[in-house]
Amino acid sequence: MAQKVLVVDDEADIVELLSYNLQLDGFEVIGAASGLDALNQARTHLPEIIILDLMLPDMDGFSVCEILRCQPSTADIPVIVLTAMAGEFPRLHGFEVGATDYCTKPIRPRDLRDRVKALLENRAAKVAGSESAHAV
Repeated sequence: MAQKVLVVDDEADIVELLSYNLQLDGFEVIGAASGLDALNQARTHLPEIIILDLMLPDMDGFSVCEILRCQPSTADIPVIVLTAMAGEFPRLHGFEVGATDYCTKPIRPRDLRDRVKALLENRAAKVAGSESAHAV
């Protein structure tokens, strides 16, 4: 079964581009164009990873990330912020609200795919380590 990636961006072209590139690596991609849609999709599909824009029409990505971190079912899902907001404050604030990684647009699709794979491998290794520790 393919790993699910939730891509959240209000620009349909970006969702389409990222979806195409992630599907090349066998990921199942779910798209969302707003913060509320992202929260609903995350709860419904429980993706393995979320790629989140900060500038959304109904609520900003900081708020989305904060809400995801407060809900037990989505608290541990890695979140990659992908945004045009450069600078130290947005980056630091992104990490404060629970982002796992922070990237600025434009980003090469290959680089983003590499980040997604690395985070998923890291998460899988932590889960395997935790399971083997409980088996002892």
